[in-house]
Amino acid sequence: MTNIVQLNVPSQRQSQPDHHAALMASFASYRRFGDDVFWLKENAELLNILECSGASANEVALDAYRGFYDKGEDRLRFFPQYYRFLLSICLDLEDLGMDGSKGEELTKWVSEQGFAHAELSDLQRMEARRLMARRGCDPLANDSSLEERMRRFIARSATFSMPNKKAAYELTHAVFYLSEYGRKDPQLDGDIRTSLEFTGLLAFLEQNADLLAEVCIALRYGGFDVPVVWENWLVRHTHRFAIETGGQTTPMDGYHEFLVCNWMMSVCGHKSFAKPVKSERMAFFRPDGVAGPLRELSECMYKLPDRSGDWEVMRRVVLDHLSEDAQAVVGWAETSCDKFGDFF
Repeated sequence: MTNIVQLNVPSQRQSQPDHHAALMASFASYRRFGDDVFWLKENAELLNILECSGASANEVALDAYRGFYDKGEDRLRFFPQYYRFLLSICLDLEDLGMDGSKGEELTKWVSEQGFAHAELSDLQRMEARRLMARRGCDPLANDSSLEERMRRFIARSATFSMPNKKAAYELTHAVFYLSEYGRKDPQLDGDIRTSLEFTGLLAFLEQNADLLAEVCIALRYGGFDVPVVWENWLVRHTHRFAIETGGQTTPMDGYHEFLVCNWMMSVCGHKSFAKPVKSERMAFFRPDGVAGPLRELSECMYKLPDRSGDWEVMRRVVLDHLSEDAQAVVGWAETSCDKFGDFF
């Protein structure tokens, strides 16, 4: 008797264009639907990462977005509050190879409407300027100090030595815009490098792969080295992501962390998006692991009656109060960056 067992396992040799096409099909047609703002957010993030990573997109991949692209003007006029998402998707599709040139027309219309002047923060204004500059337009031509203000903000390293997610992500995105996503030297000074390293230490102590991946990308775009400990941990973390398929999967997953970790892989010279994917509903789940010791470290410091800012003085006392897992992560953080003492 002969038993034949068939294993329906996707090929590990999936080509990059096929891989990108499957990702684009899943995000465009299966995870979310309609004019859901979360659809806009997810697809804008995916396409942005593919475009700035130099990904190739074949006709099949781009066809998943043809209906959206063809109605771009209607959506933009009816949902002007989402103009940055809509414009980003349109421009990325064209730059990935979509047949069409409406990005220039839409950029001109958005600029004429003055939407960039209604933004509430310098970071949003920088994003608007960067988007429209891709089609030769500056919506904030009279704001000559925007970049200077942002550089002052991200150069204040003390801001980034304390947990503040909003400030941390504004730092990394500011570097993305200043460098045009790695296309030019953003001319970052030593203070900004320190801000990035402090943010990376916080992310590592929290075991926050999403933020740490963005920090590593920003360091590379700034022309700085990425700490080996951070890069190695992120590579291992990325390979351990789980991908689930089928109608039962939830979009409340770790898709963003999956995307930025693979983006980091590409920027740091590793093979990105290596896991097989399908052109269907997918969900992405981060691996289980040791919880970051940041909270434990903070509680330990708060309870100590005599605190010093000198890490060499406090090192033994602090480590004695931490769990074994927390001690290990703090030890890795300490060796990962020569700024750890200043950070502490």
